[in-house]
Amino acid sequence: MFYFGIEHEVAFVDFAGNFVDFSRAKFADFNQIIAALPEYANDSLYLHMGDAGIRKKRWYIEGFERFGLNEEFVECVPKGIEIRTTIHSSIQNTIWELNESFCLLRDVAAKFGLLPVLISYNPALTAYEPQPPLNAYELSELQAYPDEQTVNIYMVSYGPDLNISLADLPVEKVIQIGQKLTYYSPYIVPFSYSSPFYQGSLWEGLSVRTFIRTGKRAATRVFVEKPEQLISSIPALTKIARLPAEIGRIEFKSCDSCDDFSIYAGILALLKGLILDHSLPGYAIAPNPAMHQLSAREAFDNEEIYNTASQIIQAAEIALANDPDINLLTPLKNMLEKRQTPAHQMIRTFNSLGSIEHTLMQTYSSFR
Repeated sequence: MFYFGIEHEVAFVDFAGNFVDFSRAKFADFNQIIAALPEYANDSLYLHMGDAGIRKKRWYIEGFERFGLNEEFVECVPKGIEIRTTIHSSIQNTIWELNESFCLLRDVAAKFGLLPVLISYNPALTAYEPQPPLNAYELSELQAYPDEQTVNIYMVSYGPDLNISLADLPVEKVIQIGQKLTYYSPYIVPFSYSSPFYQGSLWEGLSVRTFIRTGKRAATRVFVEKPEQLISSIPALTKIARLPAEIGRIEFKSCDSCDDFSIYAGILALLKGLILDHSLPGYAIAPNPAMHQLSAREAFDNEEIYNTASQIIQAAEIALANDPDINLLTPLKNMLEKRQTPAHQMIRTFNSLGSIEHTLMQTYSSFR
């Protein structure tokens, strides 16, 4: 029995097209949106709520939490809003809930003058510098968790966690799956590429997010139950589960954000097929930065990326066999055949309109 979930980060512009990030918005600007969204009973059984009181709903403000010297929570510097689905036994139901939650967010955000847009790396700012600078307590906390030291990247990038797990799978097998998905990450992520802008202009490739973050942040994260099950690696492949529903969960963290949720469905089906597959030989504890950077620049125009992506699609199809989820691979196969990614369409729109702001406002077109 497979289980699925998605965590989808949403960026915003105002109605004038200004990108609304930490330099333009305060926590309260996004919190009024969260306050107007519904709260569902029993979500706490499946969704991590945290200690700061921010993660109470399926929507929460994504950002960087600041603390005082006395370890008290001070504020959350916002970068956008994250949507979390609950756990489902089918990919289709996961996508249905994500669609419903996104439409609710879109409608409420519009009442406060904000429009959701697709982008996976801040189109203007290259990094986040905490103001005021981090204090001694914050520095000690970050030093304890190497992945968290990349907050300068995290705060200017947007992407999903695609979550998948199998019931009652031994922890050794779950970790092995995480290593497999880490190895094949540079051949999976082009299907999602959506960050072709950098410092206010076109970047030289298709995913500046992938180019900058890979190797510094995890490609895949596996949640384990006990400290002795952790594997030492930088970035961390394993993490202690924060609630029982997380034990054995595999988070695929490499993808850019998508405004066509059928791509998420396709990638979840691909991950499911790769978990069932026993033919592919690749495993890695940490992601390969050089291969990800090659992928970020060239995607399927690179023959090695194209050929390996074709190989893993074929392996997933064979493994899925008569499973109806095999049909969810169709959008990925179409992109691969055309050697296209979502970033290619964004670049075409930019070349037509001549404006990053206007290009972003054309995204999520199927939800307008």
